[in-house]
Amino acid sequence: MKSVILIIICVLLSYCSSDAAKEYHVSTSGLDKNPGTESKPLRTISAAASLAQPGDVITVHEGIYRERVNPPRGGISDDNRIVYQAAAGEKVVIKGSEEIKGWDKISDDAWSVKIPNSFFGDFNPYSDVISGNWFQANNRVSHTGAVYLNGHWLNEAAVEDEVFKPAGDTLLWFALVNDSETTIWAQFKDADPNKDLVEINVRQ
Repeated sequence: MKSVILIIICVLLSYCSSDAAKEYHVSTSGLDKNPGTESKPLRTISAAASLAQPGDVITVHEGIYRERVNPPRGGISDDNRIVYQAAAGEKVVIKGSEEIKGWDKISDDAWSVKIPNSFFGDFNPYSDVISGNWFQANNRVSHTGAVYLNGHWLNEAAVEDEVFKPAGDTLLWFALVNDSETTIWAQFKDADPNKDLVEINVRQ
């Protein structure tokens, strides 16, 4: 009799668990105040992560998501995970960068832009120094900030003056942060950063 009761309880627990599992949808056309259904998706993966419980699935639809996803919880077992997946046949890209316009040309190859520090929130990668036993500093300071031209990574210059030299095969950037703003100088050679795609790191 005890074994029969135990089997019934297990079946009921399994049924309740599967019944409680939800699928949250995320779309670039959604809103974070939506419930996360396929017809009323959320806008950010982070919003879905804040709602998802073990056993739930987060389905992200095609698009570029510029956000830092830091899930507040995970699954509780291999059979009861929180699953993040791209919608079938759709391409999803998550970026810690933002597109930046408003560059001013200051020499043949070099441009500059000033960005208020409030743009970065509570984390500014251009004042965040890379450190650790794994990192070879090579007697210079490097930051977690970065500049990208049409998807390609520019190298951080060791000193500001390097950016003002004629651009070589490897394009450079340099940044200074003061109390109110961050100034970035970068080499774009023949490209126009106000027309081409230029992105900078803004998230941890």
